[in-house]
Amino acid sequence: MRIAVLGGGPGGRYFAYLWKRRHPEAQVELFEQNPAGATWGFGVVFSEQALEFLRADDPDTADAISAEMESWSNITLNIHGDSVAIDGVGFSAIGRLKLLQALQARMTAVGATAHYDTHIKSVDDLAGYDLIVAADGLNSLVRRTFEGDFGTSLSYASNKFAWYGTTKRFDTLSQTFVATDLGTFNAHHYRYAPDMSTFLIECDRATWQRYGFAEKTVEQSQAICERVFADALGGHKLISNKSVWRNFPWVWNENWSFKNMVLIGDALHSAHFSIGSGTRLAMEDALALTKALEAEPGDLPAALARYQAERKPIVQKLVAAARTSADWYEKFPEHMKRDTMDFAYSYITRSGRIDDQRLRAMSPAFMARYEASRQPAPAREVRS
Repeated sequence: MRIAVLGGGPGGRYFAYLWKRRHPEAQVELFEQNPAGATWGFGVVFSEQALEFLRADDPDTADAISAEMESWSNITLNIHGDSVAIDGVGFSAIGRLKLLQALQARMTAVGATAHYDTHIKSVDDLAGYDLIVAADGLNSLVRRTFEGDFGTSLSYASNKFAWYGTTKRFDTLSQTFVATDLGTFNAHHYRYAPDMSTFLIECDRATWQRYGFAEKTVEQSQAICERVFADALGGHKLISNKSVWRNFPWVWNENWSFKNMVLIGDALHSAHFSIGSGTRLAMEDALALTKALEAEPGDLPAALARYQAERKPIVQKLVAAARTSADWYEKFPEHMKRDTMDFAYSYITRSGRIDDQRLRAMSPAFMARYEASRQPAPAREVRS
């Protein structure tokens, strides 16, 4: 089988590696418009649960990636001048470039071919391949060319965000919420290397407009954000890498394949960064597609139908949770009016996947503090 993989992100590289490793006789070629050593953004995060799929199906890749990861077991919320630790929530992070390099090394080792600095202008440029795997991200050429056939829907969240990095080292995955005279901001920050952290900043549209960010340069916006989060940054600067203000795009496709073309990762669906599942979903898609193709050898339409039938219900649940989480962030200025512990409880239960019983088992120290905060203050003794 001749396979063209369009897009050199984690999903594309992982599929190219998987298929060539399992089927050495296949011709697998990956096409990426950027240079091999280029990427945007900084670190990406995986929950402990998200890494289990790799450990179960591909322990060698799990080991290769884990060796480059930073890990922790708590989330820290900073608000109202106070910090709240939510215990028992394990995460690991890795630099996006480190992850891509690890996957590229595995591709090379099994003999998959990568064409970097190669801009595919039309799907017609890929004529002659038996299968085209569209792993080309949110602005997918394949999806845009046949969006009616894929049943594409596209909308945008109202909040604005900018993805920075910093040399400030954070002990855990942290969230810092700041109120200013002109509005409110939130930062998602966590270390992904011993000396580097992601620092993603979000604000509601009203705040973004009051600060006049639409007229600001990247450098001016960065300077404002450094002032807003001066305490959290502790004297460190923000680092920009195409760190412009964006609205998060919601991408969904009812049909996951058309003819000999199939979508994976962000080309197929998007999951809000607040649940940290975009990279996980892309790599899981690659694995699910591989298994579906192997389950229906020689019958591409059946294999692609199996991929959608088996994978779609799983993705729908995660995307639904991501939308619920994003809805909470759309209203975070209102949530900030709560007291510290009530805010923290609202935060950790925002996606609807965690109830009190699960939270007591998962985060006993946090729940003990939260439930103690809900107890009425003891009545004062009144003396006559």
